[in-house]
Amino acid sequence: MHARCPAAGRGFGVLPRRAVPEPCRAGRWRSAAAPGGGVVLPRRAGGGAGALSRRIRGGRLWVARCDRVGNGARAWSCHASSVTRREIRSWLMDMDGVLVREDQAIPGADRFLSRLRERGTPFLVLTNNSIYTRRDLSARLQASGLDVPEEAIWTSALATARFLENQRPEGTAFVIGEAGLTTALHDAGYTLTERAPDYVVLGETRTYSFERISRAIRLIADGARFIATNPDATGPSSEGPLPATGSVAALISRATGVEPYFIGKPNPLMMRSALNAIDAHSETAAMIGDRMDTDIVSGLEAGMETILVLTGITSREDAEQHPYRAARIVESVADLIDELG
Repeated sequence: MHARCPAAGRGFGVLPRRAVPEPCRAGRWRSAAAPGGGVVLPRRAGGGAGALSRRIRGGRLWVARCDRVGNGARAWSCHASSVTRREIRSWLMDMDGVLVREDQAIPGADRFLSRLRERGTPFLVLTNNSIYTRRDLSARLQASGLDVPEEAIWTSALATARFLENQRPEGTAFVIGEAGLTTALHDAGYTLTERAPDYVVLGETRTYSFERISRAIRLIADGARFIATNPDATGPSSEGPLPATGSVAALISRATGVEPYFIGKPNPLMMRSALNAIDAHSETAAMIGDRMDTDIVSGLEAGMETILVLTGITSREDAEQHPYRAARIVESVADLIDELG
């Protein structure tokens, strides 16, 4: 099989595919869907007409479009061009599906985190889970073989506490949740009370109490503002899905007619609060996630570079079903290590 490809410093030439020069060698490129319904160029094979292949090399994003030439000729006409890659100085990343899967570290995650620490690059690990404190999550990651310090973890509970501290300093709240949420609110200067609170704050817990849910409904009916840490409808367990914050919020909303303000992903407020926590700017930050409907859309709305990894619940085919796209799709965070320098 042959290929036509612009060699560096030369014009077009017909070469055996194994001799195709960089940046045109398809076998080492990341693939991407071509515009206009073109066929994706696989890693180790040629693509169909109009296939588009991309590779980040030397600080630039190289893009090649390949089309079959001739009638039945096994040759390709490829045009390569490049654009400047966005400079990434700070990294945000989801935890489950990006760094760990079922409490097992994803291959390459340890090396990715080590490189970030070695380079002194600011980063935060994000999670919508409001049950655990930073210390709890750091210990859980350590047990999986990943060294993530407490200060490099950002939860929906912390984002909620930061939001309320800015909105109504030293306020009061009635809380349904566990230590991750109550500790964050205490640290933000909030008083927890059941009498005429400024807010009802709903988080995740493994033991939702009908009595406390009923109390929350009455307080909201009496004028308390309704906040929820995240909209996730279910959470995982060894026995299957469990109702999570979003499901209980729907119950309370149905009873009161009041919709909560959700703080966690996909609200870009979660991203902005995380960026502020490490003094980063969206223009030079990236968000790595495994879910299009939370990680990627919130990163996009916050103005960040978005990178979808395929180690979680989303496949390339799933990603194509959404009306928005990640800037890049990679197999795992291991594919990003060289990019860190």
